[in-house]
Amino acid sequence: MPTERPSFRDRRDRATAKLAARGCAALLLSPGPDLFYLTGYQVFPSERLTCLVLRADGRAMVVCPELEAPRLAESAPDLERVSWSETDDPFALAARLAGDRPGDIAIADQMWAAFVLPLEAALSGRRLRVASEITRELRARKDGYERAALRAASEAADRAYVRVLSEPFAGRTEREIGDCLAGLLRAEGHDEVNFTIVGSGPNGASPHHDTGQRRISPGDTVVLDFGGGRKGYRSDITRTVHVGASIDREQQRVHDVVRRSQEAGYAAAREGATAESVDAASRAVIDEAGYGRFFIHRTGHGIGLEGHEHPYLVRGNRELLEPGMAFSIEPGIYLEGRFGVRIEDIAIIDDDGSVTPLNQADHAFATVA
Repeated sequence: MPTERPSFRDRRDRATAKLAARGCAALLLSPGPDLFYLTGYQVFPSERLTCLVLRADGRAMVVCPELEAPRLAESAPDLERVSWSETDDPFALAARLAGDRPGDIAIADQMWAAFVLPLEAALSGRRLRVASEITRELRARKDGYERAALRAASEAADRAYVRVLSEPFAGRTEREIGDCLAGLLRAEGHDEVNFTIVGSGPNGASPHHDTGQRRISPGDTVVLDFGGGRKGYRSDITRTVHVGASIDREQQRVHDVVRRSQEAGYAAAREGATAESVDAASRAVIDEAGYGRFFIHRTGHGIGLEGHEHPYLVRGNRELLEPGMAFSIEPGIYLEGRFGVRIEDIAIIDDDGSVTPLNQADHAFATVA
């Protein structure tokens, strides 16, 4: 993985060009993935306003509380800092720094309403737009640093999966296995764990099952979906395992169908293909096998600084896949009251237009004790 930081100035220059092209006067970003993408500054959101003001003339400033100014200076020394004290009005300050150039103001998609409303008032009725109109295309096409970061996160998740296979499952609760997975992710270099879904037996038929206290038994099929963050970039992997050596015929058949569905998705994913065509290719295999109504979610989602971001592999999304786009391919079949199967990898479109899986962990229907 490269040790050099990406050029945040270059990223801001590209965002500035998009501001002008979209008729926006400024971009206002509170703490979150867009702010981190454009500045390298990662800070927890709080009731005190921190806000990047990026203007269409290229000037970039961060409005921040005085007590956060030293931290900002260390993380993003190239940025102009405008600090405010506890008795100042940070919203009026941000609105003034946005300037009086004609045009709309793009606001962070996930900015709190407690910030948006006073900013809107301070901006004197100027039209607000979502920041993703500016940042979405930039973030969807990963640069070399981001690709390496995603690969490292996926490889760490692969190693965690291999290690959990040596753990005993039978007699333990889903929560115990989930806690084990979280520890393994951290041991393999993750800074944070975002989720560990462990869906055993009938719970595996709920794609976003809330890992609980069900005790795992021999004969169970167990869906393991887990991921987290490593240096800001996300992992997300799913494998389905079987407890005990005796696998039911339908359990094996469903796993085989899901695996072939994922392979069909890989075959369809390439530069110039539409996002929905990958979904259609995966879905066709499951439909043909007679399980179509049990595949109840999209085939994939983009990934990067967020676990779910553009592009989304779903019917109706005609967005063209381009080099640098990273996304999951994760078909599944969910038989209510019985069991579920999902297999998920993160993949990326390479510069030659082909697709490469970042996860290399074995896709076989592994058995665990």
